[in-house]
Amino acid sequence: MTLSKRNARLLPPVEVRPSGVHGRGVYATQFIPEGSRIIEYTGQRVSWESAPNDENNPHTFNFGLESGEVINPEIGGNDARWINHCCDPNCEAIEEDDRIFIYARRNIEPGQELFYDYAIEIDEPITEESMQEFECHCGAARCRGTMLELKSKRTRARKR
Repeated sequence: MTLSKRNARLLPPVEVRPSGVHGRGVYATQFIPEGSRIIEYTGQRVSWESAPNDENNPHTFNFGLESGEVINPEIGGNDARWINHCCDPNCEAIEEDDRIFIYARRNIEPGQELFYDYAIEIDEPITEESMQEFECHCGAARCRGTMLELKSKRTRARKR
């Protein structure tokens, strides 16, 4: 096997380009079978207290881990940071050994945008105002209208 073929197998089968849902999005460059690990969500590990919280930046989404740390994709992040939210996603974020991986929930065809449910948890009670602040634009038939997690017992990333 040549070096270029080997490197191609190591690269995730995705690319970043403009999204009709929001800003940039991540798209499959080849068929991705259901259950496949697609990409790791990378970035700097920091405490919640040290995590960026720029209310003026709509792209600041820190990924909380079971350990209490946060992944800040603004430093050392990769293409996974551009995966958009959808209420009926084709991917899911799963925590494994203090790392986050994005897996296909169903078969994904080349050219399809990748999505996972952000299920954002906030410290204050969910109000109409907070639901609007985190308004969803996914367009899914089962869209709940917000990127917030509305079920109290669900966690942001499933542990595997």
